[in-house]
Amino acid sequence: MTTISMLINGQQKQASNGKTFQRKNPLDGKVATTAPAATVEDALEAVEAASKAFPDWAAKGPTERRGLLLKAADALDAKTDDFIKAMAGETGSAAMWAGFNAHLAANMLREAASLTTQINGDLIPSDVPGSLAMGVRQPAGVVLGMAPWNAPIILGTRAVAVPLACGNTVVMKGSEICPATHSLIIQSLQEAGLPDGV
Repeated sequence: MTTISMLINGQQKQASNGKTFQRKNPLDGKVATTAPAATVEDALEAVEAASKAFPDWAAKGPTERRGLLLKAADALDAKTDDFIKAMAGETGSAAMWAGFNAHLAANMLREAASLTTQINGDLIPSDVPGSLAMGVRQPAGVVLGMAPWNAPIILGTRAVAVPLACGNTVVMKGSEICPATHSLIIQSLQEAGLPDGV
């Protein structure tokens, strides 16, 4: 059995009210994971941390964001065996499906990393004589990523990769069906060196 915690502002935390829930293996009924049952206060704390981290993250250049996402991809790849074990326990997944999930998710992070230098603006026709208007793309703020359970590594990574590449901070709400699997994605990002709150 695995016991996990939430990551809020770079700190491992349990639910503020101390409550947990258990995810049982659908094949044998044994407890696979015990996870914190987050409260509204926990969610607000996560959003506040992401909001505070946003200005610095948004100001980072594309090369720095790219480098961190590439490190996260490598960290995720290195956790393939852990992902296979977590997915098998929480969703009854076959090892081949879990391994495919991990491989594709790592490549999704690499692809998102390549986007950091491809975020372009536009020149827009102007009604003011002798003037040009420009549309400039900029980070929007805190993004909520809600990840489902059915392809948990792929869809969990998809929930965070592009927003991070574009300079946004992310609060990820993992699935109650596969909390340890989704926690491994967050661990990969943290091990890569993403700043607290991002």
